[in-house]
Order: sequence, then structure tokens, then C-alpha cells
Amino acid sequence: MNENKETPESTRERMRQEEWRGNPTGNANDAITRAETGSLSTLADGLGWKGIGILIVVIIIIFVVGSIFFT
Repeated sequence: MNENKETPESTRERMRQEEWRGNPTGNANDAITRAETGSLSTLADGLGWKGIGILIVVIIIIFVVGSIFFT
């Protein structure tokens, strides 16, 4: 009855860790590229669905306020 079910987040993290251990030079390149451009998936994983919703609402508010002041 006691099954060890892994959440999708922990599965992704485990797979990412295994990839890091198996390919250190490729991971260095990925880290450099990610530092230059950012990673939307990392942002989304870190914020969760509530954080993404708040971020979208803030962007919309900034857009509306900016359009009111600059028109």
C-alpha cells in the first residue's frame, strides 16, 4: 500500500541532477547560456501557478498605467 510516488517537480529535478553528473562540460555551456538569456521554465518552476498569475497581473497593470500616462 505504501507506494513512493514522485511528484513531477521532483522527477524533473532528479533527471536534471543525473544529467549534470553525466555531462559536466555540456552543463557548463548550459549554465553560461542560461545566465545570458534566462530560463523561462526555471522561472515558472520557481514561482508556481500563483506566482505566474501575480506576475501576469502586475505586467498588465504596468501596461495599463503606462498607456494612461504616455498617451
